[in-house]
Amino acid sequence: MDDTIKYFTVSQYNQAIKHFLDSKSECQDVHIRAEISNFKGHTRGHLYFTLKDEESRINAVMFASSAGSLNFAPKDGDEVLVDGRISVYVPNGGYQVYVDKMQLAGNGDLLRKFEELKKKLFDEGLFDESHKKPIPKYPNRIGIVTAPTGAAIRDILSTIKRRYPLANTILFPSLVQGEEAKNDIVRQIKRAQEYDLDCLIVGRGGGSIEDLWAFNEEIVARAIYDSDIPIISAVGHEPDFTIADFVADLRAPTPTGAAEMAVPNMIDLKNYINQIEIRCNKCIMNKIDLLKTALNRLKSSYVLSNPMASFEIREQKLDTLMNRLNQFITYKIEKESIRLDTIKETRILKYPQEMFTGYTNSLELIINKLELLNPLSVLSKGYSVASLEDKKIIKSVKDVKINDTVNLKLIDGEINTVVKGVK
Repeated sequence: MDDTIKYFTVSQYNQAIKHFLDSKSECQDVHIRAEISNFKGHTRGHLYFTLKDEESRINAVMFASSAGSLNFAPKDGDEVLVDGRISVYVPNGGYQVYVDKMQLAGNGDLLRKFEELKKKLFDEGLFDESHKKPIPKYPNRIGIVTAPTGAAIRDILSTIKRRYPLANTILFPSLVQGEEAKNDIVRQIKRAQEYDLDCLIVGRGGGSIEDLWAFNEEIVARAIYDSDIPIISAVGHEPDFTIADFVADLRAPTPTGAAEMAVPNMIDLKNYINQIEIRCNKCIMNKIDLLKTALNRLKSSYVLSNPMASFEIREQKLDTLMNRLNQFITYKIEKESIRLDTIKETRILKYPQEMFTGYTNSLELIINKLELLNPLSVLSKGYSVASLEDKKIIKSVKDVKINDTVNLKLIDGEINTVVKGVK
């Protein structure tokens, strides 16, 4: 063995190749269009598969942290667009793609638009249950917005006629595929508002995501939301979901399913009515039996079997009450008579003149006393009362000064004079 040659282990070479690839920017941001094969999903959420084209293939892995953002379920045969990086798995020396993002090729943009619009309308509250209107149980008139030809309209009409022929249907023919379909669907939904409808079925038969795309348009979603008529969406087959399904008041898996949700089954309705009839008859018979029992109980009661006994008891009660009333009246009369006699014996009634004379003498006495106390009575003896202009009584010479006007009140009038001197 040549000691001048340095030998490395397999792990060292694999590690060196890994470091080389990891250092190359063109290997750290790769974008691949390929078909999936050998797809396997691990219980931990990691995805292992092969990416291939007609001439070559490469292993790929998508860890659970990235796989959680997928908006579809990958499977063998899916053509996908992959974003990620290329590196080496050191234990086996195989290089592979570490996938960060993946979407279906062709449909990828449509799925992205679908998710963006779904989130936008969800945030605005268009999917809230509080806005959804109930579907009437027994509709009289049902509107249908769909293509006038095809399996969808045939299935809806035949199902309604078979299940509930009492309901009338009105077709609002519309395009359901193509660029103009969204405007035509909106126009027919608005037109349906002018009719007296109990509910409105909006939908079409199955197809690809491109075929169903008119029911993923925002203007269609808002027309459904603004409808005053309860709307059942019936787009495609059961696995197909559109924006219209989320906004509608009720989502049906198929057009036939929408017709079944819109009307009751006549056979079930007849059975239900029969059951109600049986229950009503039973309730009536039970009520009759209860009333019969009550009637028999009344017929055998003491009051009806001995009616005079009750009357006699009340007669005795009436006699007792009348006796008590008479006794009370007699007692009241006697009491008031005694009170009247007492009043008649009082002094005011027996000697009224004497009391009048006594009160007259007392009144004259009081008048004389008042006359004595009357300050004006002294004026009759030649006295007068002197006062100033402000009516202030003059009690002393100090109360006046020269030229003051003095009022002298006499028994028969007043004199005004001016002070000329004070002594």
